Amino acid sequence: MPGSAPLAAPLTFSPCVKDYMWGGRNLARLTGRTLPGDVVAETWEISGHRAGPSIVDSGPLKGRGLPSLVEEYGAALVGRRGVAAAGAGGAAGAGGFPLLVKLLDANHALSVQVHPGDDHAAALGLGEPGKTEMWYILEAGPEARIIHGLQPGTDREALHRAALGGRLQDRLRRLAVRPGDAVMVPAGTVHGILSGIVVVEIQQSADTTYRIHDWGRTGPDGRPRKLHIERAMEVIDFGDAGPGVAEPRAVEAGPGVRREVIAECDRFVVERLGVQAGAGFEMVLGGETFEVWGVMGGEAVFAGRGSPPVGVGGVGFTLLPATMGPCRVVAVADSVLLRSYLP
Repeated sequence: MPGSAPLAAPLTFSPCVKDYMWGGRNLARLTGRTLPGDVVAETWEISGHRAGPSIVDSGPLKGRGLPSLVEEYGAALVGRRGVAAAGAGGAAGAGGFPLLVKLLDANHALSVQVHPGDDHAAALGLGEPGKTEMWYILEAGPEARIIHGLQPGTDREALHRAALGGRLQDRLRRLAVRPGDAVMVPAGTVHGILSGIVVVEIQQSADTTYRIHDWGRTGPDGRPRKLHIERAMEVIDFGDAGPGVAEPRAVEAGPGVRREVIAECDRFVVERLGVQAGAGFEMVLGGETFEVWGVMGGEAVFAGRGSPPVGVGGVGFTLLPATMGPCRVVAVADSVLLRSYLP
């Protein structure tokens, strides 16, 4: 394939930075980057979404946005599963890359919100898929809580009445979280990240959010931020939201490597690997799916066959193209890694 040589090596990116009012300064500390402004709420680390594409920061593709790479390389970059996911879920309208990987610093509580699923997104003509996501808790204080789902017995009428009457908080389910927890948030689940939590968010490539409660805050113009109660009622799943914090499932790994699945659905799979210093893990990317690897602590080196090694330390991410072939990751220090791919 013409121009395919650059896809023989891992890709690293400069993120898109978002300064929403609930952010803080923790992401600069965790990533070791110099980030702009006084408040950083999110960094979109691996993103093809039109609202915040990430830019290759080194190598022969330096300066290229992820959407342009998807357009040029197609399945060679995202894999056969990636092409299918973009076509089926509408991700082509969101830059063609099926996943969006973020860091979020909830210095203050996020709004209580819900995201549509694929069917609703298609029916509404949003030009992007629905949004199922997962959170990996990087930092959380001893009293940290998230909102995940609704109190038992809450139906559409009860929630609608509570939302309009300013009593929504009585209907929300709060869960304690701690560092290392993984939380699945399917589309249609009412949710919110409360203050004092830093997370990795791995999600479908979508940015449609319906707020149903915002803690009485005002926006930059001094007015309350817009709520989307009626639209939210159309997409909320009033069934069981599930346990929230996932139970890891151990899978086979080599010496010095602990490997477990911490999130899985029909849109993505996320594994966590604990790798001792000097130990390694090998994989072959044979064209089915790309892989996104994140270093959550420690330092690791990624290398393909004949390509220069790429080191990632602190909290950082790399994208392994679907046709990269054999690849090996070696821990320079004891490391915790996240591995994401399409099922």
